Amino acid sequence: MLRAFEAAARLASFSRAGDELHVTHAAISHQIRLLEEWFGRPLFVREKRGVKLASEAESLAAVLTSTFERIAAETELLRQNARTQVSVACIPSIATRWLIPALGDFLGRHPEIDVKVVYAMAEQQLRETGCDVLITLGADDGEGTRFDRLFSRINRPVASPRYIERKGGLNSVQAIASADLLHDETASRWRDWFAKAGAATGQTLRGPIFQDFNLLATAVIAGHGVALCPIEVFRREIENGDLVILSDIATLEEESYFLITKKARSKAIAAFGDWFAAIVNA
Repeated sequence: MLRAFEAAARLASFSRAGDELHVTHAAISHQIRLLEEWFGRPLFVREKRGVKLASEAESLAAVLTSTFERIAAETELLRQNARTQVSVACIPSIATRWLIPALGDFLGRHPEIDVKVVYAMAEQQLRETGCDVLITLGADDGEGTRFDRLFSRINRPVASPRYIERKGGLNSVQAIASADLLHDETASRWRDWFAKAGAATGQTLRGPIFQDFNLLATAVIAGHGVALCPIEVFRREIENGDLVILSDIATLEEESYFLITKKARSKAIAAFGDWFAAIVNA
């Protein structure tokens, strides 16, 4: 009876409450009628176009909604803790440069946990992926979600030592403007960078456009030109000398990559999240 009442109060409809609880409108009405008899007072005002919660019942409805949400969260957490699989949706740039290379370390530390990895689209939120973990650009502040910052998305121009040697040095904005520019999806990011540098290119920015970030990464490491890239994603390549930062001028300084989970996390999901955050911040 209380479940029927809570749903009807929250949805302001006996029919919609019936749909949610997979029973008929008549069944909801019957349960409400029994509850009203028990309380000895009406809980709803019946109107032509539906029902309206009686003011005396508003506090009860709020307490029930909060309580049922807590029960749902705890039962889901108990169910998740029985699982030994973690499903991870990850954008390609982080999957190929950080997650996959380090995954063996996690599996070695947690042989009891199976990991499933799928690609995530850059604009997806956790609930849209159907996964336990989302690693992506930007925070997901949806209800019931938790997000942990991984690292900055700050972009600077980079090139391989081989390309720099071939071009005779790229130590100025003008020299970069005359280089072979590599573009990630569109030329707009290079336009933003040159505007930030105070340089008017005065012409259409030429150079190949790569739809996939990993294609761009392969091209710049292979020495095909200069790319505007998130330097934290390429931290290892820069430390190893495979790529060189050409300028301190940067864009996207305020943006970051995040790891997103539900607030109620199973032990397996918490273990994965804590491990990956430690890996990228080591």
